[in-house]
Amino acid sequence: IPVTSTCLNITTTMSTWLIYSDHEFVDCCLQRMQLFSTCVAFSLVADMGIGRGAVGNWTLSIWCFCFAVTLIILILQFCEFPSRFPFFWYKFSVTYACYAALLCLSASITYSITYVQFLPYGPYRDRAIAATAFSCIAYVLYAMEVAEIWDLYKLNSVTCYVLTVPGLLKMLETFTACVIFAFISNTSLYQDQPALRWCVAVYTICFLQAAVVLVLNLGDCEYRLPIPFPIFQLGLTLLSILLYASALVLWPLYQFDEKVGGQPQRSSDVSCKDELTYSVCAWDQRLAVTVLTAINLLIYVGDLVYWSCLFSLVYVLGCVGGGS
Repeated sequence: IPVTSTCLNITTTMSTWLIYSDHEFVDCCLQRMQLFSTCVAFSLVADMGIGRGAVGNWTLSIWCFCFAVTLIILILQFCEFPSRFPFFWYKFSVTYACYAALLCLSASITYSITYVQFLPYGPYRDRAIAATAFSCIAYVLYAMEVAEIWDLYKLNSVTCYVLTVPGLLKMLETFTACVIFAFISNTSLYQDQPALRWCVAVYTICFLQAAVVLVLNLGDCEYRLPIPFPIFQLGLTLLSILLYASALVLWPLYQFDEKVGGQPQRSSDVSCKDELTYSVCAWDQRLAVTVLTAINLLIYVGDLVYWSCLFSLVYVLGCVGGGS
């Protein structure tokens, strides 16, 4: 019996080692292809010599950021850093892969909609289209890495916050805020109105709140708070909903209501008539921020519903347990 038990342990250890080896090999191949795709994407458009505008610069920054972080990850893996902090490394790698996939997807969509379509036919347009294609490839590669890491977590019955419902919602909240920041990088949209500056403050505060939650989970610090972490998340989510609700009222009011200086019609915006501008005009940026504000508010509401249902379930179970 001891011999059989030893053989089973050796077989289990060998199979686990093979699974990890396969996972590391696939991850390494995916990361090298991610590095190549993002490098090609920003290299194609970095020296085009045509003004990209705020959104175009934002997409270029995304490709540069993904390339730089992926390169750092490969260097750290070469230095065997993951073996020293394995659990932190897997949490960090899946968090980064999720964000990189979302960022590359958003860059592909926004770059093609707000920049590529305004370029005249010719070599510049072809290079921009090729950059968009490589950005889409990078998105697929990062999504494949997320799926690969997710399978590894399920195999070892390990939970990771970003792969849970509240974790995914927090990632979507911060991601949507990042897209909003890309559009409001044009300071002329809000600098003349205190109410619009308040909206920018709302986007920043709520982004930082969601980022703090993610960082606390990434560093395993969520249980060091003076209050239970679920209550902490519930409070932040409720505050974010109230703040976003105020922004959803003020932003479109001061951007599109003529009585307070807004522009209700797209045709009234001079920047939308400039045919020499190779980027989205100011009125479209205002509309995009309005839509994204509504979307993020819905995500926060979904987050609140999740935690409210969870607390209700715990309360009901507590009452049933106390009654029995």
